[in-house]
Amino acid sequence: MDVMLKDEYRPGEDEPFMNDRQRAYFRKKLLAWKDEILEEARSTIANLQEDSVAQPDLADRATSETDRSIELRTRDRQRKLIAKIDAALRRIEDGSYGYCEETGEPIALSRLEARPIATLSLEAQERHERRERVHRDE
Repeated sequence: MDVMLKDEYRPGEDEPFMNDRQRAYFRKKLLAWKDEILEEARSTIANLQEDSVAQPDLADRATSETDRSIELRTRDRQRKLIAKIDAALRRIEDGSYGYCEETGEPIALSRLEARPIATLSLEAQERHERRERVHRDE
C-alpha cells in the first residue's frame, strides 16, 4: 500500500519547497525520462544498423539518407537533453534544484512538473527570451 501512495504523490504548494519527498519525486521523474530517451536511442541504433544495406534505387537511397539524417539530428537533441537531465540530477544532489539560477527564487512546482530540467523561473525565462528576440532582431 505504501508503494501505491508513493506513485500517486504529487508535490504540493502546502509543503516545504524541495523537501526530501519532492527531491525524490523529481529525481525519479528525471531518471525515468532519461531511461526512456536511452531506450529510444538503443532502438534507433538497431534500426540504423538494419537500414545500412545499400538501396539500389536512387530515390529509395535519398529517402533513406533523409530519414537517417533526421534520426541523427533527433538523437543529437536527445543527447543534449540527457546532459540537461544529468545537470538537474546534480542540482538535486547539491540542493540547488528548483531554484532560479537568475533570481535564486523557487521555480513554480507546476513549471518543474512540466519541465523538470528548468533552471529559470517562468518570469526569468520570459525575460531571457525577450532579450534573445531583441538581439536576434538587431
